[in-house]
Amino acid sequence: MLKCRTVWKKLAPLARASSTLCRQNVRRAGLNNGKIPSCVPAGHMSTGPAGGGRDNKLYFLLVGVTFIGGGIYTYRTVKGDHQRYQERIDEISSRPHKQAAEEPAIPIQSEPPAVPEPEPQAAFSPEEPSPPAPDAEILAPTETTEPPPGDSAPASLQFPSHTPYLLIGGGTASFAAARSIRARDPGAKVLIVTDEPVPPYMRPPLSKELWFSDDPSVTETLRFKQWNGKERSIYFQPPSFYISAEELDGAENGGVAILTGKKVVHMDVRGNKIKLDDNTEISYDKCLIATGGVPRSLQVIERAGEEVMKRTTLFRKVEDFKSLDKVSRSIKSITIIGGGFLGSELACALGRRSTECDLEVIQMFPEKGNMGKVLPEYLSNWTTEKVKKEGVKVISEALVKSVVCKDEKLEIQLKDGRLVKTDHIVAAVGLEPNVDLAKSAGLEVDSDFGGFRVNAELQARSNIWVAGDAACFYDIRLGRRRVEHHDHAVVSGRLAGENMTGANKPYWHQSMFWSDLGPDVGYEAIGIVDSSLPTVGVFAKATAKDTPKAATEKSGTGIRSESETEDTAVSPVASPSPAAPAVVQKDEYGKGVIFYLRDKVVVGIILWNVFNRMPVARKIIKDGEQHVDLNEVAKLFNIHDD
Repeated sequence: MLKCRTVWKKLAPLARASSTLCRQNVRRAGLNNGKIPSCVPAGHMSTGPAGGGRDNKLYFLLVGVTFIGGGIYTYRTVKGDHQRYQERIDEISSRPHKQAAEEPAIPIQSEPPAVPEPEPQAAFSPEEPSPPAPDAEILAPTETTEPPPGDSAPASLQFPSHTPYLLIGGGTASFAAARSIRARDPGAKVLIVTDEPVPPYMRPPLSKELWFSDDPSVTETLRFKQWNGKERSIYFQPPSFYISAEELDGAENGGVAILTGKKVVHMDVRGNKIKLDDNTEISYDKCLIATGGVPRSLQVIERAGEEVMKRTTLFRKVEDFKSLDKVSRSIKSITIIGGGFLGSELACALGRRSTECDLEVIQMFPEKGNMGKVLPEYLSNWTTEKVKKEGVKVISEALVKSVVCKDEKLEIQLKDGRLVKTDHIVAAVGLEPNVDLAKSAGLEVDSDFGGFRVNAELQARSNIWVAGDAACFYDIRLGRRRVEHHDHAVVSGRLAGENMTGANKPYWHQSMFWSDLGPDVGYEAIGIVDSSLPTVGVFAKATAKDTPKAATEKSGTGIRSESETEDTAVSPVASPSPAAPAVVQKDEYGKGVIFYLRDKVVVGIILWNVFNRMPVARKIIKDGEQHVDLNEVAKLFNIHDD
């Protein structure tokens, strides 16, 4: 452009002079002819031969040369700029390769590059140990889960910066979702992030079968015998099932990778990314929150001081099982506070151990009997007597006033004046849903039930789902609910995984839960089971096959929800005339069915020592009909068959 400006400065005077000369020639020609033209084109140049023809030709020549020169200059300038731009892009693209060749010790930064082109993926470190053999069993966290202390490799090399499917939490719901996603999208790349140091595992055996194992190394192997004698691990899959996080981006057929010992501390919903506790950021396309819950504690224990807290176990994880097993073998007395599922299961488990190692086991709760919030009073009292026979000292209607540590003993003062001395406390008083991410993510927490509030498809946002204990979902049959059981984690995790791949299914499947008080007494439940609701119980005399042990021998699994089928159950038919109420002798609760009613409609069912009949119970709740005689409905469960 500078050259054009210089040429124009030289040509402009000539152009102006030529224009003036043309106007003078026109005037001179008019005077010679003796008349003035009616219109003098002052802005036009004369093309006549008189006076200025040579100058006009020179003018046209100069203007033409100027335009041709400007065009050539413009073409060369654009072409040169394009070449320089391409050279700059090539130089930027080759920068990572030069840096890797010249400075191999400098870590690659985790921030994204400034240019739009993606940088090459960091190669898998040859120093990483090879994955375990396919038949290896998960016993403890391996060295591949976290870099060893002092390792020069940066943390960013361990994680992909982006994943299509991100699952926050490493429990049952998260694993069920991963399996469901892979079933519907075989090439899916799934990343699980968990703050626990081990891969996903089943929690029910931690308070059930593991305590009845004869293997002294059970805390290390975490393998147990089911009631039917078959052995299995608490882990859902061996290490060979997972691929390393470093390989996830380049996995041709996708896979499931897991980051253990990493906690998500911040969630950016608008930016579709999360931040870990080491400041690593990972973006996602779709995300599942399956953070589960944390055990509740008692305020009197939290206020009691550090010494009391050291002697208290909040039971939830594998580490809690290992710790409690070790403690129970080195003390003389242990007290379990809580009369629900977990408290009663642990009481029975430790009660059986009490005869072996001279251990005093005490269970206290504010209700009148074990599982008083779930079972009708008569059945709760019967269960309490069963727990006592297991070697447990039961203290009912017990409200803790204070706890102090005195003379190496914990003194539990009750509000009615009773004093209990013990060596260790297990607090089993419920679960608090983990909603730590709600604030940073801007997600709604239900004020009544707790947990992330989601719709019937388990969605909290268009690309965010919630499953398991942390989900407060809308049940299209029973209304808004939050459930804290293994089978619900399986069902909701599976549904969330399906919906993350486009299924758009509502939550309609009624999940079940179960509890065993040893190998001889167990029950399965579904729906809303609340002792404050009206109940109708139908019982019969039990036989040798009406026990959890017999049920697992028949089904082949101790996780009874795994043996469920979706067979079409027979629709219950109401009797035209009410039958006489079933008469059950005192303490004859060998097996039976308990119906929970709301507005005369069955909303919950407990199968007491009745197994493999859950599809029938699910059908009754799904139908939502009123029944004239529940004794007739109970016949559908074959409780009177020998």
